[in-house]
Amino acid sequence: MAPNGSVGIRDSPLEPGIFLDEDLGSDWYIYESTESTAQDDLFPDAIPECHPTISPRLYHTIMAPISLAVLLALSFLVKRRRLHRNCWNGVPGLLSPGNPLERDGQRAVAAAVLALLLSELCRLLLLPAPLPLLQPRSDGTEPARREFWKVLALLYVPALYSPLLACAGPRHRLGYAAGTLLAWGHCGAHAWQRAQCPLAPQIHRLYSLLSHVPVLLSLALLSLWYPAQLLRSLRNGDGPETPISGKSYYRKYLKALLSKRGQKGSSKIDESLSSRIRSYLRSYIYIPEEGFRIPLKLVVSVTVAVVAVYQVALLLLVAVVPALRIVRAGMSADVVVLLVQLGLVPSQGTAGPGHLEQELRTARHFLWALEVCYIFSLALCCLLTCAMLLRSLAMHRSNLRALYQGAVLDVFSKAHILRPSRESLVCWMAFSSFQAAFACLGLLIQQVIFFLCSVAFTFLVVIPLQIGTSSPLFGIIRNMWPFWLTLVVAVLLQHFLAHSQFLEHHSLQKEITNRRALYIVTFLLFPTNVLVGVMAAVWRMVISGLYNAVHFCRLDISLLHRGVETFDPGYRTYCHYLKVEVSQCHPLLKAFCFLLLQHGRPEPPAPPRETQLEEGLQLMHPKHAAPGKARIRRIRARWWVAYTLLHNPSLTASRKTALADPTANGAQLGIPRP
Repeated sequence: MAPNGSVGIRDSPLEPGIFLDEDLGSDWYIYESTESTAQDDLFPDAIPECHPTISPRLYHTIMAPISLAVLLALSFLVKRRRLHRNCWNGVPGLLSPGNPLERDGQRAVAAAVLALLLSELCRLLLLPAPLPLLQPRSDGTEPARREFWKVLALLYVPALYSPLLACAGPRHRLGYAAGTLLAWGHCGAHAWQRAQCPLAPQIHRLYSLLSHVPVLLSLALLSLWYPAQLLRSLRNGDGPETPISGKSYYRKYLKALLSKRGQKGSSKIDESLSSRIRSYLRSYIYIPEEGFRIPLKLVVSVTVAVVAVYQVALLLLVAVVPALRIVRAGMSADVVVLLVQLGLVPSQGTAGPGHLEQELRTARHFLWALEVCYIFSLALCCLLTCAMLLRSLAMHRSNLRALYQGAVLDVFSKAHILRPSRESLVCWMAFSSFQAAFACLGLLIQQVIFFLCSVAFTFLVVIPLQIGTSSPLFGIIRNMWPFWLTLVVAVLLQHFLAHSQFLEHHSLQKEITNRRALYIVTFLLFPTNVLVGVMAAVWRMVISGLYNAVHFCRLDISLLHRGVETFDPGYRTYCHYLKVEVSQCHPLLKAFCFLLLQHGRPEPPAPPRETQLEEGLQLMHPKHAAPGKARIRRIRARWWVAYTLLHNPSLTASRKTALADPTANGAQLGIPRP
């Protein structure tokens, strides 16, 4: 007999033909369970090794030389003959994989290629052979070499997929044709591999298929985009390339800024509670506005962050949930007796096979509750992380607009010179990578916190109410009700006395009154306020931890105080990124450059002057005719140039002392945010 009244397995008076559970046979080992089908579904080792027709090694052996050949061919045929004919006497150069500093870049292609690159890296780094071109060795030196192969994979994978992005740079039919062939080759190989081997024994049977979803979606997008651009180029022909892309966007931005009309908005006082809630929820959804376009670097950063969150969440899901299901399916009576003795499973109080079976079902129910808590917390963390990333887009837009207007103090805590530097260039290059890394780490931290909170709430509140037993939390609350009542009464009493006795209301201001009674009440309630302070300190710790965990993925805000916010590497990277974006991609400055570079339209020749007129009539000053369309365009263009020069913050240091003050440009510096 066990000490708690339950029957142990060795001392159990069960008959040989009586079993404790339907799932358990005569031998209580999971590998000899009668439910072989269920075990095959749970164990990833039951999946046989699959060898597709196009093996990963064969795929990389074929596609790597083809990608390199396409890149070199485009460098010779496109860049040498068409883009830079006189550069280095025709010597070819490598094509640039995109142009993140321009607003008119190929957003869909850049986002798809970076998502493809990140997904492939996450998948390859978990394989026994991170570099598919090399065959893993069976000797003992393989674990030591594997880390070296990982470093080579970090360099090889970007080089493999860079031609998919570089083919869109020249905007030429040859580039579109090469991109079509590469995209079809990559997409066909990946789709054929997944069709032949959808399941794999690595981590979980479905992990290989689910981790390839971003890869297949990205390649499918590229496989459709490149042929569409190729057909469009063949139908319309290759037009002359502009020296700087994005001309249409900068003009639209300037026109939208000059034609901005005041919006009639309702006052916040008149808004109802439902409208305020809708406005708050709408702030987490990025709504595009006319005349402004999010920079390409930000689009790529948010895309790779979402893909990174998906890959990490999938890994957390397939690494924990199947293990919990295996433990629940293989729960035996020996383990149940141990859990009952440790007090983790409530005892029925009497011996017998029926009660032991009930305890076994209770233990399995507890494991099922753990699984539900884990899945719920993981889904909640993914939703919160995506919501924070969408919220950061709106903050990016407001910060860029403020810096475009010269209101530096509306964004930074102190004045900054918006010029590129060594540190700002390094931060600009690493911004997208930092965003993905911070999103992954923030998801892990949120998962730990929310999983522990959900488990505590489930086992301290939900399950005791469900099975009708007493909870330790309920016992603490019931035994300490005088303490909680004292704290509540003390807080309410102080608020009531401060409102009715210690504050005198006048028509224009309020004054403190009954100071003697105020001092007495303050002294008497000092010990009680210490206890209230302890509860406030606990709440401060909880709310700070939750806030920092939820906002960890956002780089546009600092998790530190303003005085030490430079020690936050994520926020410092974001600030330097803004400096590069504003100094190099200022839309008004680009629009001004286009106005200077555009050629004036030839005006019609002036009508011949009458020579038959008398000399007096010729000396008279005739009235000028109404300005024509050409003159109106010229006046508007000059006004645009003046407006651009006046509102360009990068030219402030080059002006006279009288104009060095930013307020002389019409920019109103905002009050620093607390």
